[in-house]
Amino acid sequence: MKKNLLTILTILLASGLARAQLFPNLGAQRVGITTAEFLKIGVGARANAMAESYAAVANDAYALFYNPAGISEFDKNQIAVSHSTWFVGLQHDFIGGVYHLDGQNTIGLSVISLQTDDMPVTTEYQPYGTGAYFKYGDMAVGATYARKMTDRFSFGVTVKYIDETLADLSMHGVLVDLGTYYWTGIGSTRFAVSVSNFGGQMAPSGSVQLVDGSTVSSFQSFSPPTIFRIGFAFEPYQDKQNIVTASAQLNHPADNSENLAFGAEYTYNSTFFLRGGYKVNVTEQSYSAGAGVRADMKFALVEFDYAFTPYQRLGDVHRFSVEMSF
Repeated sequence: MKKNLLTILTILLASGLARAQLFPNLGAQRVGITTAEFLKIGVGARANAMAESYAAVANDAYALFYNPAGISEFDKNQIAVSHSTWFVGLQHDFIGGVYHLDGQNTIGLSVISLQTDDMPVTTEYQPYGTGAYFKYGDMAVGATYARKMTDRFSFGVTVKYIDETLADLSMHGVLVDLGTYYWTGIGSTRFAVSVSNFGGQMAPSGSVQLVDGSTVSSFQSFSPPTIFRIGFAFEPYQDKQNIVTASAQLNHPADNSENLAFGAEYTYNSTFFLRGGYKVNVTEQSYSAGAGVRADMKFALVEFDYAFTPYQRLGDVHRFSVEMSF
């Protein structure tokens, strides 16, 4: 009995140490050190339903966001649109298009926006408004190129211009995404690595007048929210009508601790989809779920997707997306 108890304690201690090494407690030290935070909001209902464990799945136009190499992993031209109402009334939208130049070379364009309605300007002495209004808005425009080097290996790169505007302040920058996609040759297993939002530090430009009448026109610069992803995916079960896809992904963000994401998708007859996902070591968020349906219209193959992501204190987020393949 004592020997068994000692064995159990040893296993628990070893697993605890392993988790501490895999997920070091660096969240508190890293949080708040990056800018352009809107680039961290996931796009596409399919990807978000799978907890964004998507770098090694990425076989549609939403690969423009998660892994640019993925746009070479399907053979149809595609347009994708995604919308979600983010917290405190923010509207988050994505539109992307993918065009295959030939069997090896593919290009894409994407636009991400995060916008608010006009908001009243308030001050310490005029808490009900001064009569003036301001607006907050973010936008990123990206151009992507991907090449299938062999029947197993692809790479891709995205160059994007970002713009952030808050009242009289604005910030601009150019960032780069890099991605690779590799089929191992063992069943349907594939492996992917991507780096998103890589670039130099950025600082706002413009000026702000304080309550005492003084003006501030110099601001601190911050790094972009770079994230490094390593993903793995495969189909544990597949027949003529049913496909089950499973994925796992390790995320290393520049401004938070490492985390794991797991996703699964069930496909019936290439028409109906059920999806789920779970994140480990992510504050506020854990599970996600969603569904989709695909219909062959006369003008295109159209897919409608929905994802539900609950946050513990911030509320629930609903995402809707549409894909059209030609």
